[in-house]
Amino acid sequence: MQYYCRVGTQEGKIVEGYFEGESEDLLRQELIRKGYHVFEIRRRGVSLDFLTSFFRGVKRRKRVDPEKFLIFNKELAVLLRAGIPLLQTLEILKERVEDPEFRQVIEDVYDDVKSGSDLSAAFERHGDVVPRVYPATLKAGERTGELSRVIERFAYYYQLLIDARSKIISALVYPIVLIMLSFGMLVIMGVYVVPKFNAFFADLEVELPWLTVAIIAAGSFVNRNIFYIIFVAFIIWLAMRNWLRSPRGKRLVDYYKLKIPLVGEMLRDFFISEYCRSLATLLDGGLPLVESLRIATSSLSNWYIQDKLQPVIEKVKEGKALYESLEATSLFEGAAIDMVRVGEATGSLGEMLHNISTFIDQQVEMRMRRILSLIEPLMLVIMGVIIGILLIAIYVPMFTAIGNLR
Repeated sequence: MQYYCRVGTQEGKIVEGYFEGESEDLLRQELIRKGYHVFEIRRRGVSLDFLTSFFRGVKRRKRVDPEKFLIFNKELAVLLRAGIPLLQTLEILKERVEDPEFRQVIEDVYDDVKSGSDLSAAFERHGDVVPRVYPATLKAGERTGELSRVIERFAYYYQLLIDARSKIISALVYPIVLIMLSFGMLVIMGVYVVPKFNAFFADLEVELPWLTVAIIAAGSFVNRNIFYIIFVAFIIWLAMRNWLRSPRGKRLVDYYKLKIPLVGEMLRDFFISEYCRSLATLLDGGLPLVESLRIATSSLSNWYIQDKLQPVIEKVKEGKALYESLEATSLFEGAAIDMVRVGEATGSLGEMLHNISTFIDQQVEMRMRRILSLIEPLMLVIMGVIIGILLIAIYVPMFTAIGNLR
């Protein structure tokens, strides 16, 4: 009997596919025995496989809110540093969490720890809703016996990551609002306003310009078929959502993201900064370099850059210097490579990686300001052009009719 399974590997990757098993319980035990962390097991249907895969992405568990997860870790570190036992700390914190989904995660972690599991292993079972680098960070703290200090370091790293992302999002709010306003105005004018003049133009008995005819035809078509358009758009959205969550779709989209003029280079630098910061946090926690590279690579949200950085792990495992392996990827600038070389030579690799991520963050912020200084006036020009086109479509026939009357 076949079951659809969603599991996590020991390297931190999420794997989806169909597995053979006599029953759900036996298959779960077999997957756990092989070292997988089981997130979901569902029996494969006979006639609804297509619909199951089509709607699969709709009911996925949401990732824990970054702000709430940051607060949880800050409180966890404070309570552990105060000498409160781990089990009692989790019991205190699970009562303070208001988000029901996050509280369920904490309750599951509490039950696992109470049953004798390590904290890292308990969170690793929820690798689809927490940052991938988090369980590995906890594992490093458990090995060194400095769990509270490692959690504090992770909270510091996560705070920097949240701040960097919030800066990018807040900077993009204004251009996105302008785009939405332009699109909304175009739809309202084209669908409702311009078609209202259709009867008026017919009474004028003038030949309409092609622009007016095209806008009136498009508006009339949308008005007549609005429900069909919404239905087709919904189906296309579901299909695209399902495809974008497939490995091939993610890789293709992530590749073209980096090819967007102006924005692609900024996105690449942001992912490299995230990679350096994750790697530095893992190294400072006491994990070996190869294992840190594997976890930091798998924690990246861009699959294309993940693929570019995968060879680094094998080269370092074979004894090659990290700076040479990173240089071969063509993702890092010369200054970053020089800092990694100095960090390896002086034994301060973690500190140098932190410095690289800080330096790249500053570059990303400067690039973002330049891009916004170009986008904002460009959007205003585009809005003006749209308004001008709509006004021309309305007033040209009127001026023509007035000229004929004279």
